[in-house]
Amino acid sequence: MREFRLEIEFGRRLLRGSAVPACALLLAGCGGAKNAYVPPPPPKVQVAQPLQRPVTEYLELTGNTAAFASVDLVARVQGFLTSIDYVDGATVKKGQQLFGVERDIYQAQVDQQQATVASDEATEEYNKAEYGRQATLARQDFASQATAQEWKSKADQSAADIMNAKAALWLAQINLGYTKVLAPFDGVVTNHLVDVGALVGVSGPTKLATIIQTDPLYVYFTLSEPQILSIQRNLAKHGVALRTSHLSDVPVEIGLQGEEGYPHKGHMDYASPQVDFATGTLTARALFDNKDGALLPGLFVRVRTPIAQEDKALLTRNDAIGTSQEGSYVLVVGPNNVVERKVVTTGVRDGQLRVIESGLSPNDWVVTEGVQRAFPGAKVDPQRAQLASVEPQPSASPEKSAPRASDQK
Repeated sequence: MREFRLEIEFGRRLLRGSAVPACALLLAGCGGAKNAYVPPPPPKVQVAQPLQRPVTEYLELTGNTAAFASVDLVARVQGFLTSIDYVDGATVKKGQQLFGVERDIYQAQVDQQQATVASDEATEEYNKAEYGRQATLARQDFASQATAQEWKSKADQSAADIMNAKAALWLAQINLGYTKVLAPFDGVVTNHLVDVGALVGVSGPTKLATIIQTDPLYVYFTLSEPQILSIQRNLAKHGVALRTSHLSDVPVEIGLQGEEGYPHKGHMDYASPQVDFATGTLTARALFDNKDGALLPGLFVRVRTPIAQEDKALLTRNDAIGTSQEGSYVLVVGPNNVVERKVVTTGVRDGQLRVIESGLSPNDWVVTEGVQRAFPGAKVDPQRAQLASVEPQPSASPEKSAPRASDQK
């Protein structure tokens, strides 16, 4: 029993000794600093002030190329085709012979008419001489006045016969010339449609081939009624009326499928004086140099022509513009780096930039990158940058743009 009491007493002392460090640890924990919420730093966004520079407003359309001239080559006289004097698809010069039709019959007709002219001239010479002799005898009363008048009539008839014979000779020479089918202008000739030895011109002109002039080249396009009225309003602001002639000072640019921008430069050549009531469109035509033959007739092209120019346009990144039920908007960083939303009116696009017509001032810092991390009322860490580093497309450069509407008088 005594040993059992000693063990109990020893256990109590052991428990008291182990409780001291446990309490000390508990007190140490309670006496430390309290945990507190630390907010994350504001997100970083890139901002830039709008860019101010001259911007040309373009009207963008679609059109088709067309040959400057296209003529069917035909046989205008009857006969057998004797020669084809070009290679299909060859480039030829004006006046170059392309086809030949048998000439024997027409050469004989020319010779016959030349003989008729010579005969009539000899007859006229004799009649004039005889009339002169009879007129002299009549004045001396050795011949009657009636005889002199008769020979005068014969001389006049001979002169008329000569004129008739010369006209027939001229007609025969024309028909002889038709036996040579010549190029009416410089161009490219299509494949021949009739072979050598075929009889042509039997029941009328026979089509032999087509010659096409591709330098310069036309581009036809149409403008809708709203576009026409818009152009009229822009021109009226500068006191200029819409015109359909003397348009060579109005530049036009085109681009083919697969080409970047509008690399081909030309100018307006014609505009229809009336709107087609059936389609509500107006047909216009532009003229382009095509010395290198890069453009072919019948191609689909993208067309643009300047209609106005703003000297101090305000531009910002196109991808920084959002849309909502209120319309287009941009996010700007205001005082204390707080994001604000401004509703804006957008204009034409210029490369990677877009014109802002209203709702934005030149001193605003627009969020251009990190838009997804910025929302109205949030605080951000703006990283300022220069918007001028974003270059427009070369084809939209103001240096290559057209004169203002006010200069197109």
